[in-house]
Amino acid sequence: MIITNLEYVPGKEATAHFGLVNGSTVRAKHFWRDLMAGLKNIVWGELKGYTELLEESRKEAISRMTKQAEEMWANAILNVRFSTSSVSAGASEIYVYGTAVKL
Repeated sequence: MIITNLEYVPGKEATAHFGLVNGSTVRAKHFWRDLMAGLKNIVWGELKGYTELLEESRKEAISRMTKQAEEMWANAILNVRFSTSSVSAGASEIYVYGTAVKL
């Protein structure tokens, strides 16, 4: 599966357009990550617990979007974009979407 934020794949032509595909996940903060992030914030450094949480969330959302595209028999997803939103205090959604096509 080709996944790109471009509107096209250089040297390829889209022969079929299947429409919007998306994936999302909602993740809550973890008590120990919050505690460690608070301590790390005092000494100025990367909040690795949150970095890992966001990376895991993006991978899960992409996986769900890719599965949806595969079910449509697409072999590429174009114009991919990410969005985040707060769902509740301590929980956020990672949302990814793009256009499923056959190259």
